Amino acid sequence: MTKLKEEELERVQGGIGLWGIAGIVAAAIFIIGVLDGIARPVKCN
Repeated sequence: MTKLKEEELERVQGGIGLWGIAGIVAAAIFIIGVLDGIARPVKCN
């Protein structure tokens, strides 16, 4: 393994991006929909 220099460490970027946030929101909406369907089943017309 090589050690990074101080300048290289400052250039490192990371974290969650726009697609990560969109994925988390989509997963939350899906889970809420599944739980709503279990708790309150509604017949299709």
